[in-house]
Amino acid sequence: MKAIVWTKYGAPDVLQFQEVAKPTPKDNEVLIKTYAATVTTGDCEFRALKFPIYLAIPIRFWLGFRKPVRNTILGMEIVGEIETVGKDVTRLKTGDQVFGTTGMSFGAYAEYTCLPVDSADGGSLAIKSANMTYEEAAALPVGGFEALHFLRKAGIQAGQRVLINGAGGTIGTFAVQLAKYFGAEVTAIDSPEKLEMLRSIGADYVLDYTQQDFTQNGEIYDVIFDVVGNSSFSRSRKSLAPKGFYLIANPSLSHMLLGLWTSRTSDQKVIFGSAGEKLEDLIFLKELVEAGKIKSVIGKRYALEQVCEAHQYVETGRKQGSVVITVANS
Repeated sequence: MKAIVWTKYGAPDVLQFQEVAKPTPKDNEVLIKTYAATVTTGDCEFRALKFPIYLAIPIRFWLGFRKPVRNTILGMEIVGEIETVGKDVTRLKTGDQVFGTTGMSFGAYAEYTCLPVDSADGGSLAIKSANMTYEEAAALPVGGFEALHFLRKAGIQAGQRVLINGAGGTIGTFAVQLAKYFGAEVTAIDSPEKLEMLRSIGADYVLDYTQQDFTQNGEIYDVIFDVVGNSSFSRSRKSLAPKGFYLIANPSLSHMLLGLWTSRTSDQKVIFGSAGEKLEDLIFLKELVEAGKIKSVIGKRYALEQVCEAHQYVETGRKQGSVVITVANS
């Protein structure tokens, strides 16, 4: 089968289009014929091992110190059709069209991949909705999980004012839509070319970060969700309500230390950390899609052999919503 093999840590050109052996599922796994995958910021960070030192070292011990050896095919989001099921699998069957996440197994950049149905390493699979295209289904899980996780941590309520910094990417586009679903008033911040798209998915107000600094506009928000982790911690706190929540999806070490101190010494709460990948959350997101409450935003599409180019594009920071990889036709 054809796959994109991760040969070492580094720039996008370490990803090579190769012919590799087709995998065989274990007893608790399913073999999926992949129709579509995505390139997330997380894929790029793992590829380059672009993490703080306190994370990079344990990741090297996990994946391989000099180069990846444990999991050599990247890709965190997948949609496809089950071709074979292991003998212990009862929840899914051959022919089911499924979507979900691969967890730390990765593996979506290939024509076939094996995934456990209920994984201790993260990852989850659910039946794809009929009203989702393969591309839309592939783009839902990671951004949906993260946005839902943080907004729930903030106890979001109808009528609250929510500001989302970096709203135009994978997590941000779902955060805008979920916050609106929960009844909030949403202000979305991103670059000028993304503002019209953000209006189209429900943002009440949009701000061009190249022209406006939300910390200087005098507005107070019940929830500030910094998806990209690049806003000033001290200035952002001044724009946060006294009992507000400051959510940071990509925190630096200083953000974490200041956040822990703020949460301990004030009524403002700072939340960071990654979402779990629970099946019930994936089904909840799927049901919102089926009801027309949220949708995947897809900015660009690439073929499997163009994954290197897709990684280069994602690293520019200009993507809108998700970048999808078409692996095979159904």
